[in-house]
Amino acid sequence: MRPSTFVAGLAAVAAPALAQNMSICDKYTTALLKENTGANQLTLLTLLVNTVVIGNYTQPNMNAVPGILAKGDYMGTEVNLLPYFNGGLASSNRGGSMGVSINFLDDGGAVPLTMNKPSNGTSSNQYKLMTHLYQYFGALLGCSATGFPSYQGFGSQAAVHRFMDLSAAEVGYFIEQVALAATSFGVSADDVATVGKALNTIFNVRCAPPTTVIPAQGAQLQSICEDETCPLAPMATCAAYPPTMKPAKVNSTMAGSNSSSSGSMASGTMGGAAATSSKPASYTGAAMKVGAGVAGLLGAAALAL
Repeated sequence: MRPSTFVAGLAAVAAPALAQNMSICDKYTTALLKENTGANQLTLLTLLVNTVVIGNYTQPNMNAVPGILAKGDYMGTEVNLLPYFNGGLASSNRGGSMGVSINFLDDGGAVPLTMNKPSNGTSSNQYKLMTHLYQYFGALLGCSATGFPSYQGFGSQAAVHRFMDLSAAEVGYFIEQVALAATSFGVSADDVATVGKALNTIFNVRCAPPTTVIPAQGAQLQSICEDETCPLAPMATCAAYPPTMKPAKVNSTMAGSNSSSSGSMASGTMGGAAATSSKPASYTGAAMKVGAGVAGLLGAAALAL
């Protein structure tokens, strides 16, 4: 196996996996799903990303994951990311001078995610968001087997998140859920620290210089932490970033059919969905072997974020 191309920051600290000539994606696809194929890599990323979004829904798991759509607390600051996803805020960038409201939970909400799918159909906002997340995190983790889809989204994450005006607590909470989801599947402390360091260095800073995340897209502005609580990046290039603005709240009528299409996401069920028989049979029990000593892993994850 050849190691895949990582972002520069991730490659520099990826020794635990790369010492074995394996990317993190190669390593855990093999550990959890036996055969390191493109289809299995996509299954792994689906399991991981869906857990990041809605919390634990598979069995076994090593620890609790609330998910990014659940209200939470990050280092004493209350966080609620749901309005960015259900159209409650005019925070999406569609090329204009201000953000617009888009419901990204418009095609089944949590239900298809608990069945290891991105959405019920293939033409919705939810389908586009979830599949782009699989592709993007797959690129970050080195998924490169034949058949794994390349990232089809926009290159600059600073541009994508321009109208969100995200705080350090909001970005930190997102990254924390990634770490918790990873440890829930048995990812090692070293590998969680690798990913956590990369995500914080590239995205959780203000004014970072152009950085290559997706090799085919080249160097782009990537900082998504934008308000005054965000740490300033080394070699900051703030003049390169357009002005940001806090997103306006959108009432339920303007936000569209959030209640019918994403109600389960906004309810108390998002963090504790029942396990589904749709998960690969070969997954069941595999994480138990990889994830021994999970208490220690969680401690390491907290230190890495």
